[in-house]
This record gives sequence, structure tokens and C-alpha cells, in this order.
Amino acid sequence: MITLGEAGVLSPGKWRWLRTLGWMVLLFAVSSVLLYPGWLRLPGIGRDAIRPVMTFVAYLAYAVAVRWGERRYPDELAPRPALAELAIGLAVGTGMFALVFTILRLAGVYTLAPGRWYDWASDIAGMMRVGFAEELLLRLVVFRLLMRASGLWAALGLSAALFGLMHLGNPNASPVAAVAIAVEAGLMLAAFYLLTGRIWMAVGVHAAWNIAQGSIFGARVSGMADSGSLFVSAPVAGSADWLSGGAFGPEASVPAMVVGFCIFVLVLRAALLRSAAQVRV
Repeated sequence: MITLGEAGVLSPGKWRWLRTLGWMVLLFAVSSVLLYPGWLRLPGIGRDAIRPVMTFVAYLAYAVAVRWGERRYPDELAPRPALAELAIGLAVGTGMFALVFTILRLAGVYTLAPGRWYDWASDIAGMMRVGFAEELLLRLVVFRLLMRASGLWAALGLSAALFGLMHLGNPNASPVAAVAIAVEAGLMLAAFYLLTGRIWMAVGVHAAWNIAQGSIFGARVSGMADSGSLFVSAPVAGSADWLSGGAFGPEASVPAMVVGFCIFVLVLRAALLRSAAQVRV
């Protein structure tokens, strides 16, 4: 189970829930400014180069804020298991999307043809950055602090709903796509964070899902198309959007929702069992 924080601004006492929500809003705002540095107004090359640096700065700022504001060591960023858990997450995320795409192919709603993945290094780096950025905002800040303020189930539902709503601004988005993102990703990624108490596995799953979807299988990622991929795929003309995901991509499909929700249930159960075992010990 994750470390929620018991000291500093999160100390027990009067208005703890309100202090927690205020702290959440502050961390979310500061992290967003650092993660999305459009305010620097750099040219294209400079903007691409600064993004990973600013992502590191955002994580460093989060760690400092936790040490100062919550008066604790940020266990959720423990470095020793990072590589192993990140690797496991990458494998799981790739396998999950491969399963979803296999179902779509067997259902006859997706085409697949050879492509050309010429910018693989840039794609992988970009998707890894997205994974790190969104997991910092949605899991380390929003989910953790909502759980501190209102408990596990409310935190799962509210953070997943916010994650879905954040994708409504994407190309070809719809209410159905937002619900799908909330169910298959918002819930599932929070469960991976709960399982280890650290963010690394969730980052790996998140990044690998996007890499597999866009850069390997060549499908749209949350409504957005990539310029190069190992394969090229698209919904079969005339196929039902609920089954293929339509113009938003496979993430808006029922198979993706079912697979994501099943993984969520399995991982959440494992996390709760592990937490119960630790309490007994």
C-alpha cells in the first residue's frame, strides 16, 4: 500500500481533508507548470530538448515538497527498485495492448500492414516522458492525496474520472472515449501504484501501452496519429465504433475497456492482499 503522509500539512486534526485538498491543488499546479513548459517559449528543437529536463525537475520538486511539506521521505520515488519495476511495467503494458489488438484483429475490425518506424528513439523517449508526467500528476499527486482525504474507493473513482476528462480535449474525443480512458487506464494505473507503493511500475505500464499502440501497431493513441510505426493499422471501414474504438483509436473500444478493467481487478486484489498480509505481520 502507498504512503499517504501523516505529518506536516497532512497531520491529523481539524480540517485535515481541506488541508489535504489544498496541498493537492498546489502540487498539481506547480508540477503542471514544470512538466509543460510552454511558458518558456522555446523553438521546436529547444522545446523538445528541455522537456525531459523539466520532467526530472518536476520529480525533484515533488520530492522536495514531500520532504518539506509532509515531513517524510518520498518512498514512492525510492530509487533502488526503480529499474526492475519499470521493466516489469514496460513488459506488462506491451503485453496488455498486444492482447487488445489481437482481440480486435480476431473480431475483424482492424487492419494491419507493415510500416516504417524510422523515429523509434524519439517516439520511445516521448512516450516515456508522457508516462512520467501523467503518473506524477494523476497518481502521485491526485490519487494519493484524494486517498488521504477521502479513502481508497473515492480516490479511485475521482482520479480515474479526472484522467478521462483530461482526454476530452484530444482529437476525435467523445464522452465514450473519456469513460474508456477512465476505466481501462485511470483505475488500472492506480492499482499498479497501490501494488508496490512506488510509481515506477505504473509509469512503465503507461508508457509501454502508448508505445505499443502508436509506435509498434500504428494505431491512434488517444485520438492522435503518429508519423511512423513498425506496423500501420486502422479500423475496418464500416466496423462499429464501440468495437474498434473508431477515430479515437483502440482505447475507446470495448475490448480495451474489458482488458483494462480485468487487469485493474486482478492487480487491486493483489495489492489489497499484500497490504493485509503486511498488517498481520
